[in-house]
Amino acid sequence: MQLPEGVECQVRPRSGLALKHGITLPNSPGTIDPDYRGEVRIIMQNLGPEPVTLLRGERIAQLVFARFEALEVIEADELTDTARGEGGFGSTGTS
Repeated sequence: MQLPEGVECQVRPRSGLALKHGITLPNSPGTIDPDYRGEVRIIMQNLGPEPVTLLRGERIAQLVFARFEALEVIEADELTDTARGEGGFGSTGTS
């Protein structure tokens, strides 16, 4: 796979496999960067109670292509204030 610059490929689970068998992708969405060259491989996990046999050619994941901007990171001595501030996990759903 060779993606154009500024385009990523997101690898996502298929809802049917998740619903029927408990198959998921633990690092979802996975990201394939435009500078990657090589075979696309999928990390899968069976959370269901039974083993599942997947056949060659069966659809096991879906790919979503998205544009992105690569930004230059600039170190700052100070940041502007916001209502949330440094509030972390769960800080915005309490009121």
